[in-house]
Amino acid sequence: MSEILEVDLLAFERGSSEQRRAVVDGVTRSLATGFVYTRHDLSDDMLDTAYGMLKEFFEHPQEVKQSFVAPESHGQTGYTGLLVETAASSDVPDWKEMLNWGLTLPEGHPLRTRYPHRYGPQVLPESAVPGITEVLNTFHRKVEDVQRRFLRIIAEGLGCHESFFDEMTTNGATLTRAIRYPSMQSAPNNGHVWAGSHGDINLITALPRATAPGLQVLVDGEWVDAVAPEGQVIINTGMMLERLTNGVIPTGIHRVVAAPGYTGERYSVVQFAHPTPWTLLNPLSSCITPQHPQRFSGMVSADALDLVLYEINLVETARRVG
Repeated sequence: MSEILEVDLLAFERGSSEQRRAVVDGVTRSLATGFVYTRHDLSDDMLDTAYGMLKEFFEHPQEVKQSFVAPESHGQTGYTGLLVETAASSDVPDWKEMLNWGLTLPEGHPLRTRYPHRYGPQVLPESAVPGITEVLNTFHRKVEDVQRRFLRIIAEGLGCHESFFDEMTTNGATLTRAIRYPSMQSAPNNGHVWAGSHGDINLITALPRATAPGLQVLVDGEWVDAVAPEGQVIINTGMMLERLTNGVIPTGIHRVVAAPGYTGERYSVVQFAHPTPWTLLNPLSSCITPQHPQRFSGMVSADALDLVLYEINLVETARRVG
């Protein structure tokens, strides 16, 4: 059975050539599951502060949280309430609420002009939690840096130069999302779970911390609990990486479910590493062989994301559920 392995990003960056090769090999083998755990250099103080302020926000009355909804942002900034996002394979909305944020580019920048709902002003609850904007922007930058560095390991494993992903992720439409999963005891009926089975659309996703178990990964047809060792980040792969690698690296299929008997809530903050929206996701030539003939045609990143935003019920004017 495949298993989720532990690797060390810092050993790849600072170690010997043998250590670098060992990290690349470990990542390559682990990503057969779509998941890997890695050591990192994120500050515990930063994580503590961000999680504390986000908990304070989610504890506000619903009318306060609702005031931070960003119309027509398709869940790319601001607050998203309970029972909105829905796994593409399901008609039952997830039992979770979210706060989303990313990068704001200056007016006139071609990316902001062409993709305004990706790069426009961010809607963050500064008036509800003073100081939160600076903390969350710092969190976004720091985790984004870890993801860009981790993609260099993946690039080497694919036979590319380690900088292969650097250009496409510079000013990428990377999104950070804080998620509160309320107690399942308060869910409206038994059909809901915290997050239904799904794969992420992006390149890779990072989860530095969660306050309770619940993340499960589909490995060889079985659901396996994913709990990172202390001080490690969970990285999982997305559909864009699967397309770029011609399926050599599969999408990490996962869900979030409360453990039997668990009556508490759960907080997590994830970051979805995206390329720039105009990136062409064309399978790498190194991943096309007689044994692995080309499975995917080229597709623009923005189009791939827009399709998934519709499928998961985040396009406000075209909700397919609810």
